[in-house]
Amino acid sequence: MWFITNQTPKRNHKGHQHHGPHDHHTNEVKTKKSGTRKIKVVKRVLDANDMMADRMRTVFNDKKVFVLNMMSSPGSGKTTTLEKTLARIMPDLNCAVIVGDICTTQDADRLAKSGAPVIQINTDAFGGDCHLAAHVVEKAVANLNLDTIDLLIVENIGNLVCPAEFDIGEDKRVVVLSVTEGEDKPAKYPLMFRECNATLLNKTDLLPYLDFDMDLVRTSIGKIHPGMPIFEISAKTEDGFDQWIGWLVGNVKEKLGM
Repeated sequence: MWFITNQTPKRNHKGHQHHGPHDHHTNEVKTKKSGTRKIKVVKRVLDANDMMADRMRTVFNDKKVFVLNMMSSPGSGKTTTLEKTLARIMPDLNCAVIVGDICTTQDADRLAKSGAPVIQINTDAFGGDCHLAAHVVEKAVANLNLDTIDLLIVENIGNLVCPAEFDIGEDKRVVVLSVTEGEDKPAKYPLMFRECNATLLNKTDLLPYLDFDMDLVRTSIGKIHPGMPIFEISAKTEDGFDQWIGWLVGNVKEKLGM
């Protein structure tokens, strides 16, 4: 199911059956055996996703649209960060947003106030997936006029595991980690930090009230992904946003040839 804001009337996407409790990788394919067979099924699902992602990447490149996949756990401040980011870069850049959630349009409603076209994808209509896959993004993008967009931001579903495994044709990936989550998260969820191109350490305004070791989390991320940019930000106060915005806008302009 998706809803479109700031572009066309609301539309319900139907035709999907709810499958009940789902496997993170094999929601569309059912197996009766575990082990080797399940691994092969998972590989087929991921291979099919990669093919669709490559097709979308070709479209985005042809249209000169920079695509940012923003990921995090729930409650990291991802939506607030996007609200403040859009306020800073629009209208200099024409932006659109795809928001992934299992239920509700709350985040899309907030981001729509920016004036950017916003599409909400709710995965409860097809099993409650904890990630956005390429074919779902492809259907959502069909409702956007890519000729008018410089930057497409995909706010992925809150999860530090599954979204990192699914290519959606993006140019860059960013993970938002709030300091309230603890400095152990990169070590516990290394794939997310290995696959992303930058980390936003959010809610730094709360550091005086926390036992958070900034040096430790930076060292941990550095071991997992050497050289990855790490931006210390506060979505509430916008401290550190100049560096983050500079990195984002620089990447967009490079693709646009500006």
